[in-house]
Amino acid sequence: MSSHRILTVAFAGAMALVATAPALAQSDREIYERTISLSADICPGHSLDRTTPGVKAVPVGALRVLRERAIVMCPDRRLDASAPAVFYGRAGVYAWNPEVDGAAQLVASKIDAMTRTEDFPPDTLVWDLKGKALNGQTVPAFEPKPGVRLIYKVR
Repeated sequence: MSSHRILTVAFAGAMALVATAPALAQSDREIYERTISLSADICPGHSLDRTTPGVKAVPVGALRVLRERAIVMCPDRRLDASAPAVFYGRAGVYAWNPEVDGAAQLVASKIDAMTRTEDFPPDTLVWDLKGKALNGQTVPAFEPKPGVRLIYKVR
C-alpha cells in the first residue's frame, strides 16, 4: 500500500472519529433537550408539558441509542388507556398517552430494555399499562407533522 493511500485511510478514520465525538461529548442535558426538540419537529401531539415527562423518564444512555438510530419519542393522546404505549417499528417511533398515569414510565422501561439489546423489530408493538404485549391490538397509525419525512431505516 502506498504511503499516500495509508495517509488517506488514516485521515478518513480520524475524520470519522471526530464526526462522532460531538454526539458522544454531549452532556446529559443536551441529549434530553435534543430529544424533546426532535419530538417538537416531528410529533403532531407534542407540547413541552406532554413530551418532557416521558423523555425525562428514559435513561440518558437509552436516549443516546435512540438518537444514533434516528428513533423518535412522541406523546399521543389518541392511544387508548388499555393500550397506552406503542413502538411503531417501520416509522421508528415510540408513542405513549401522556394522559394515562404510568404510560410515560412504561414506555421508558420498554425503551430502556430495547436499547440494551438493540432489538428494534419492524413490527408495531403495543403494550398495556402492566407492560404486557398486546398482540393484534388495533392502534391509530403514526403520522408525523405535515411535510415531515422520517429518516429511520429498519435494520
